[in-house]
Amino acid sequence: MSSLTTKIKKLKGLKMDEIGVRVAQQVAILSERGGWSKHVSLPSDEQLIRLLNSRLNSTSALVEHLRLRDQPRFFPAFDDKDLTVADFRRRWPEPKIIKAADQLAQGTFSLLGLRDLKLGDQIDWHLEPLSGKRTPLVHWSQLNYLDAQVAGDKKVTWELNRHQYFLTLGRAYWLTGDERYARVFVSHITSWMDQNPPKLGINWASSLEIAFRSISWLWALQFFRQSPSISDDVVARTVKFCT
Repeated sequence: MSSLTTKIKKLKGLKMDEIGVRVAQQVAILSERGGWSKHVSLPSDEQLIRLLNSRLNSTSALVEHLRLRDQPRFFPAFDDKDLTVADFRRRWPEPKIIKAADQLAQGTFSLLGLRDLKLGDQIDWHLEPLSGKRTPLVHWSQLNYLDAQVAGDKKVTWELNRHQYFLTLGRAYWLTGDERYARVFVSHITSWMDQNPPKLGINWASSLEIAFRSISWLWALQFFRQSPSISDDVVARTVKFCT
């Protein structure tokens, strides 16, 4: 059976509302590829304020609010730093957290059971380190990430790009107050944003991965929000990537 015949057969089995959704998805994809969609660029400062429906009238005011706010609450664990740090020490041996954070600071990662992956301090966020495959920086819809010859093991790449290890850096920062962990966070998130323009590359190909990464970033901002190592520009840019 030809590819066209197969597609027609599948199309006949769809309900009209599902067809409408799929057509809208394809239109959105083509709009992104052509550069016509608003989603292919970061929002301006003014657009960000409107997107967040914020009563704050500037990004500087928004950043100050994020750094200093006590309402609305994020999670209760962030309300009392001393109590949370004590709980860290109770649940995990402090040297274990510090060792893990130090390894991350040196560019050494453990991903999906793979230990001591040496990625260096200048991370290539599109590189799958086991196969050495580096996916191209093209629109996500043009990237066949299921092909191991193109992407290697995509699960390893995605696990790194979920940035869940930011929480390890955050715990170490709260335990020690060492700005080195905040600087590693800033270095990694800045290089990620530099290497991953909106909608380009493997790290935009799955909405699930985008969701996981956004959660990690928002938690990390809570850990580091009062760090002098994080500029207002970095905070604002991070929020824009999450919108």
